[in-house]
Amino acid sequence: MNAPSRKQRIEQDPRWQAVLKRDASADASFVYAVRTTGVYCRPSSLSRRPKAENVEFFDSAEQAEAAGYRPSKRQASDQTQVAAHHAAMVAEACRQIERAESAPSLEQLARHAGMSSYHFHRVFKAATGLTPRGYASAQRSRKVRHHLENGHSVTDALYDAGFNSNSRFYEAADQLLGMKPSDYRAGGPNTDIRFAVGQCSLGAILVARSERGVCAILLGDDPNQLLEQLQDKFPRANLLGADADFERLVARVVGFIEAPAIGLDLPLDLRGTAFQERVWQALQSIPAGSTASYAEIAQRIGAPKSMRAVAQACAANCLAVAIPCHRVVRSDGSLSGYRWGVERKRQLLEREALPES
Repeated sequence: MNAPSRKQRIEQDPRWQAVLKRDASADASFVYAVRTTGVYCRPSSLSRRPKAENVEFFDSAEQAEAAGYRPSKRQASDQTQVAAHHAAMVAEACRQIERAESAPSLEQLARHAGMSSYHFHRVFKAATGLTPRGYASAQRSRKVRHHLENGHSVTDALYDAGFNSNSRFYEAADQLLGMKPSDYRAGGPNTDIRFAVGQCSLGAILVARSERGVCAILLGDDPNQLLEQLQDKFPRANLLGADADFERLVARVVGFIEAPAIGLDLPLDLRGTAFQERVWQALQSIPAGSTASYAEIAQRIGAPKSMRAVAQACAANCLAVAIPCHRVVRSDGSLSGYRWGVERKRQLLEREALPES
C-alpha cells in the first residue's frame, strides 16, 4: 500500500479543516506556514488559502519563526491587535484580583477572560512577570503592610487581606513581610539587617541584607546620608556592621558596577506594593546593554496607561543595579530622573553598552 502523499497528510490533519473554516477558536492552538511564500498565519486569517501540499503546521508563532518563516502582513497586524487585547485582559484580571476579598482561582480568572486556564496562565505571566497566584500574593502582602503600617491590629490586618484563619496567615507571614506580623507592626525591632558602606567609581555605596536577601543597595556622595536612608527605611531594625563574609558581598556589587558584563545574581528581599513588584520584575527582564521606555514597561505589565505609576515605582526602588531602573528611559531615548542622579544613570548605561572584553 502506498504511503499517503504530503497533500493527503495535510488534508487529513484536523488543523487543515480549521484553516479552511477560518476557525478563530483555533488561533491559540497553532499557526500554519506556507512554504512557497515563507510566511505564516493564524487559522482565522483572511489571507488567500494555500494549497495543502505547501502547508506546514506549528504550535506557535515562535516555532514558525525559528523555522525561518516570517509573519504575513495580516498576521503582523493581528499580532498587534492580540497583544493589545492581552494587555487589556491582564489589566482587568489584575483589577479583579485587587477587588476580591479572597484570591480568585485560576479557573475563575481564565473563565472571565474567555481562555483556557493554561493559556491564561501563560499570557498573564508573560505580561506581568508573575503568575496569577504570585500577583495575588503580592497584592495580599500590600494590604497586610498597609494595615499594619497604619496601626491596625494583626487580627484586623489578616482578615482585611483575605485570610480566613490565623493559622494560614502566620504560615504565610514570613513570605509576606519578612518577619513576624507583630514585629512588622512595631517597625521591625527584632529584625537583624547587616550592612556595609564602601566606595566605588560612582561614589559611596551601601549594601544591606536581611535574612531573606539583599534589601538595599544605595548610592550617593555622603556615606552618612546613605546610613540615614537605611535607618529611615528600617527605623526599628537591628542594624549590624558587616563581617568579612559580608564585605565579599559588597565587593561583588561593586565589581558589577565597574564591569556589568560579569552579571549579578543575588537573593533579593523585595518590599513593595503589588504594582511596584510587577514593575521591578519587568525591569529585571531588560538585558544589560538594552533600555526600555516607561511606556514599554507599562505595556509589558498589562497597564499601558500607567507610565507615571511606572516612573514612581522606579523612583521607589532601593536596590540600585540589582533592580536596573537605570535602564528605563523616555520614549525618545533621552535620560530622565534617577533616584541616584542622572549622571550615575548615564555612566551605568555607557558601561553596559561597552562590548565584553
